[in-house]
Amino acid sequence: MKIQYVILSLFCILFYAAAAQENSDYYREGYLRYENYIYKDNIRTVILEQENLRLSDPVIDIGKDDRLIFSFDDLDGDYKNYSYTLIHCNHDWTPSNIFANEYLQGFEEDRITDYRTSFNTLQPYTHYRLIIPGGEVRPVLPGNYLLKVFIEGDRDNPVITRRLMVVNNRTVIEGNVHRATIVQDRESRQEVDFSVAYRGVQVSNPFDEIKVVVQQNGRWDNAIFGLKPLFLKDNLLEYEYDDENTFNGGNEYRTFDIRTLRIYTQYVETILKGTDGFTVMLLPEISRSFSRYSVENDINGKYLIRNQDGRDDHLEGEYVKVKFRLKHDILANGNFYVFGGLSDWRLSSNNKMEYNYDEGRYEAILYLKQGYYDYQYAFLEDGKTVADETVAEGNHFETRNEYSVLVYHRATGSRVDQLIGYQKFQYR
Repeated sequence: MKIQYVILSLFCILFYAAAAQENSDYYREGYLRYENYIYKDNIRTVILEQENLRLSDPVIDIGKDDRLIFSFDDLDGDYKNYSYTLIHCNHDWTPSNIFANEYLQGFEEDRITDYRTSFNTLQPYTHYRLIIPGGEVRPVLPGNYLLKVFIEGDRDNPVITRRLMVVNNRTVIEGNVHRATIVQDRESRQEVDFSVAYRGVQVSNPFDEIKVVVQQNGRWDNAIFGLKPLFLKDNLLEYEYDDENTFNGGNEYRTFDIRTLRIYTQYVETILKGTDGFTVMLLPEISRSFSRYSVENDINGKYLIRNQDGRDDHLEGEYVKVKFRLKHDILANGNFYVFGGLSDWRLSSNNKMEYNYDEGRYEAILYLKQGYYDYQYAFLEDGKTVADETVAEGNHFETRNEYSVLVYHRATGSRVDQLIGYQKFQYR
């Protein structure tokens, strides 16, 4: 018995040591994160969307000629031998336990050869562009993929990672987004009820083999995982919960327009030009937490690169210091962040706001390329990992949000989750 106790104690020590090491490794430079992430400070404006469909989700249908356009800027302004690869992942973005030749056709990696340098800009940069699928790296298996960019010959040190999905649509997904059913949530939350009818798919145990993910506005930070069907009829699965499938309605996004630096545009107070470039001061703002809902046109937290001062959005777009100012009492139990697609839906030191005691407001400066931007002010309470936009933005069931339902199948005995369904719904 004593020997068994010693063995068990040693196992526990090793287990927690390994867990602690993994947790600390996550913050180590070069540690591969299976999420949208920028690893180098010189990389900006990373975009991955469907070809000829701006602001779209990075999803392509394996049975069609769909393509994705991936691009980014390197502010060093020189040329680097960037390469890339694709890594197949499970529905929860853990790596699949399969070899690259089982999900890729051609080579395992390839170089990014489409690049051009900026011109007529104070900030020099090199703009890189890649078409997926294209070249020598082509995904052939449905599912989640992690795009990893790295310097050629240095694959263990990623520069950029981006999530994308390849779907083989073999389902019919019908849904309804409506005001929350639960009484106490009816003024603030939205409910996503949906059904999944699968066809031509051998499913022995749908409760284990079928996995669904629900997204709001293409975000992963607040996506819902782990829903099981409430009802099963023939090949139809129904997901009609009252609580587990609800999201905060939130509020319409704030916006600003820096497509031109020649005139003051929407929500711009001042444009300053110095020896080190442009600074744009946005109009001072206040909390909307107690304001009534008001319809505003937005792009659901995303941004659109545009330049009205030149001919080429990608090469003549200037980088600008944009100053944000939020009038708010200081909150000692957390921090505010400028949040949205402009921050990669992340909370970091790059978009964290500092409190100006003299002015009684939170302030932040972000370095952004000319365009049209959506954003919100999100609060992260100490000890938590998920941002709360409702603290400064309010929470309304009327907010016009967009929802995506992704359906994955892992057959009994299979080693991978394959994406067999993708559908979008809107609350209007």
